Amino acid sequence: MSESRSVIHRVLLATLASALAATAVYSALNLSPEADAAATLPPTHAKFDYQIGGAYTPPSGVQVVTRDRTASPAAGLYNICYVNAFQVQPGEQGSWASDLLLRDAQGNLVIDEDWGEPLLDLRTADKRTRVAAKVNGWIDECAAKGYKAIEPDNYDSYERSKGLLTTTQAKAYLTLLATHAHGKNLAIAQKNTVDLAGSRTSVGLDFAVAEECGQYDECGDYVAAFGNNVIVIEYTNGGRTKACSAYGTRLTIVQRDVDVSTPGSSGYVRKTC
Repeated sequence: MSESRSVIHRVLLATLASALAATAVYSALNLSPEADAAATLPPTHAKFDYQIGGAYTPPSGVQVVTRDRTASPAAGLYNICYVNAFQVQPGEQGSWASDLLLRDAQGNLVIDEDWGEPLLDLRTADKRTRVAAKVNGWIDECAAKGYKAIEPDNYDSYERSKGLLTTTQAKAYLTLLATHAHGKNLAIAQKNTVDLAGSRTSVGLDFAVAEECGQYDECGDYVAAFGNNVIVIEYTNGGRTKACSAYGTRLTIVQRDVDVSTPGSSGYVRKTC
């Protein structure tokens, strides 16, 4: 065999080996090679409504809507499915295995006191896998309903864990959810937790949903990690004004009331730039 043909032969064998290895990885993760490419990101600098407190007819011109996983998507819009992925919704504690609820040294549940939500225990690979199996079932339901993306909330639960959870555990668990979401051709957001934005690629996150980044001067950090693929939710006039002044021509920005209530409620607020 001539030297040139030998080189070509080696290149072809290396290419085939790489393809077979990639196929094995996709098979092990229950993904297709096209899975990531099929996930569509939300449009940037879009009209947005945050409806996790209850679904209602979106205001005129809205292009992107986030709704709770229990709700149906809004027809004709880009819909993001909200999932409480790191904590337990009030009233749902009984649907979780007891050992998957984070407990302190005295055996007491560790609670997010602001919302009355028990934290999930992500301290071991086995527990992360079991928690992810349940949450991935919700992701499957979102996909079946026609949602285009997932917003997994409370990535920062480690900050409320009394030092029991770590950022490494949070990232490892969210990577499981991101892999599964991509396998369903869904985009997945980083919700808040600006300190971990630099890990977006290794975790597998596609865009950001940032609460009060205008209020706390964090929008620029999200933009540094995600470009213009950032959805900003403010809860004060001052936060909205700051976000709109700096990023109103680039990012998707809305102000809602903190209870994310529905129109007709006494506290309902929705404002944009």
